[in-house]
Amino acid sequence: MFMGEYSHSIDAKGRLIIPAKFREQLGNEFVVTKGLDGCLFVYPNEEWSKVEGKFLSLPPTKETRKFFRFIVSGARPAELDKQGRVLLYDMHRKYAQLEKDVVLAGVINRIEIWDKSRWEENTSYDDVDEIAEHMAELGLVL
Repeated sequence: MFMGEYSHSIDAKGRLIIPAKFREQLGNEFVVTKGLDGCLFVYPNEEWSKVEGKFLSLPPTKETRKFFRFIVSGARPAELDKQGRVLLYDMHRKYAQLEKDVVLAGVINRIEIWDKSRWEENTSYDDVDEIAEHMAELGLVL
């Protein structure tokens, strides 16, 4: 399970250090894809296989095909170098507007990579009580 929040910087060559706590679970090879809300999703290969299986089980509606294309066409294999860094593809950096300062957030089965300012905009949590009530309606009570 991925959890926690870490701040790092992308170097001039587009490389990003993956925190040691995440590297242990991620492995040396994994998948990076365009995520929701303007971030990148990083999946261990085993978890990515589950995502693929879920996509293949969906009915082939126009909406599912469009979402499938968004996630899968944006996916690229990635690997760590000897220093624990990943080279982020230019298309990924452009999509997520990643320049220098980023936040890596553990979200149970994946890692999200955010531009730091976008992370701060998306994590104000002013409405967390309202969201918690909705989650309770869905059966998630903490």
